Amino acid sequence: MLKRRLFSSMPSMGKGGKIVLSLSLLLVLTLTLAACASPTSASVPTITPTLAKIVIPAQTTAPTTTRSLKPSGPVDAKWIEPQVNGDTVSIPVSEIENSWNTRFKLQTANGDISAMVYMLDGVIYVRANICTPCRSQGFTLSGSTLACDICGTKFSATTGLGVSGSCVNYPIASAKYTISGSNVVMSKADLVTAYQKTLKG
Repeated sequence: MLKRRLFSSMPSMGKGGKIVLSLSLLLVLTLTLAACASPTSASVPTITPTLAKIVIPAQTTAPTTTRSLKPSGPVDAKWIEPQVNGDTVSIPVSEIENSWNTRFKLQTANGDISAMVYMLDGVIYVRANICTPCRSQGFTLSGSTLACDICGTKFSATTGLGVSGSCVNYPIASAKYTISGSNVVMSKADLVTAYQKTLKG
């Protein structure tokens, strides 16, 4: 019917022209029907999801310290034994960190002397351990002061100068030191000098 209408609406042409036109129309119809019946679907790439590997860092332990907590009140001096090698005198830093206030005796050519090593606000101090007028060899670390265990005179723990009491005119001299490895290292000569300076006032 469609073919008859198409041919009837066309102007008159030869037999060969009609055959060519007919074949062309059949080809177009065939392609159109084929496209509708079996549509070509574009290939869709397959996406395989990849799970990201979650790395959880190993739990780390906070560094620990062997330093004991400083007592809330006065800290009495603790007698300790230094290591002496010739003119070198050494004390483990851990000993001071754990005790906070220490003292030791040292033999010299002119007799025994006493020295103290203590910690205040994270700083280590080395001083002669003698209150000249009363000859005390004991000081209690109380706050930022050193109090003589016999006469009660108070000295600044940072400067060694007298603060109050009967022996304020005899400041406690300091001695130089270095930190070598895990030890506080002093020279016997410096300790003797600090001791003699304190005696003179």
